Amino acid sequence: MSKLIGNLLCLSSLIFLLAAFIGLLVSNLFRNKNTVIKSRYKKVFICNIICCLLTLIVGIFFVLKNQPAYIDTISAINNISNSFHNTHPVMNQAQAASINFPAPGDKIYLRLFKQEGILEIWYKHKNQQYQLSKIWKICTFSGGLGPKKAEGDGKSPEGFYATRKSLLNPNSNYHLAFNIGYPNAYDRSKGYTGSYIMIHGKCVSIGCYAMTDNGIEEIYALVSQALNSGQTEVPIHIFPFKMNTANMKKYQGSTHYAFWQELKPAYDIFQSQRRIPDISVHNQHYIVR
Repeated sequence: MSKLIGNLLCLSSLIFLLAAFIGLLVSNLFRNKNTVIKSRYKKVFICNIICCLLTLIVGIFFVLKNQPAYIDTISAINNISNSFHNTHPVMNQAQAASINFPAPGDKIYLRLFKQEGILEIWYKHKNQQYQLSKIWKICTFSGGLGPKKAEGDGKSPEGFYATRKSLLNPNSNYHLAFNIGYPNAYDRSKGYTGSYIMIHGKCVSIGCYAMTDNGIEEIYALVSQALNSGQTEVPIHIFPFKMNTANMKKYQGSTHYAFWQELKPAYDIFQSQRRIPDISVHNQHYIVR
């Protein structure tokens, strides 16, 4: 809505500018007439110029107000389709070829870090290693660090998840959404409960990972493109923080530390080898290879 208001104000400013020049033109027609008429048209011209500038400034403010809060590692995606009623948006192929974004057929991988508040998308072209595509700022999540254990606990989960085509929701009340697949096999083995844990828009969360509407449009487009191009599921790995030596030492007193030690091997493998490890569950523990 703010963007629409901004566009309308910018359009109005152009109309004011046109009126101002018309006023100037008319005043010049009366330059040989009495000074009262000439002065009147000068005042009209000056007033319209002031209105034009003020309206343009306000319009630009409203247009920029709803820009997504993300960290852009490369050129931004432009002109993504805004028609999300009954179809999945797909990244323009020319854009994907010209910038560091996945092309149709590339595999993608999502990695989230709670403490840093970021969502990364990595992509793999054919037999190449995964490359970082882009980093978005997570607008909000809930419950702090640690895994989700129960329906209604307000926690955003940590662990290894994946989304599939059947879990995409282009008609979400939260603009766009896709289910991350919580609870997974590990959660179920622990008796953890919960449902409808999403990555979505609207910047509000009670257990989900919420993005800005503009941010989720870009992320949803890439996830949808991958799933519509043959990738059966998109891995979503959620870590409490970047699991380097310094952070592991910093949080070693946490009650969640033993759980985090099970997540760390997956973080280390991807950091060093740029591959997604094989992950299974045995005796209520993650097995990472």
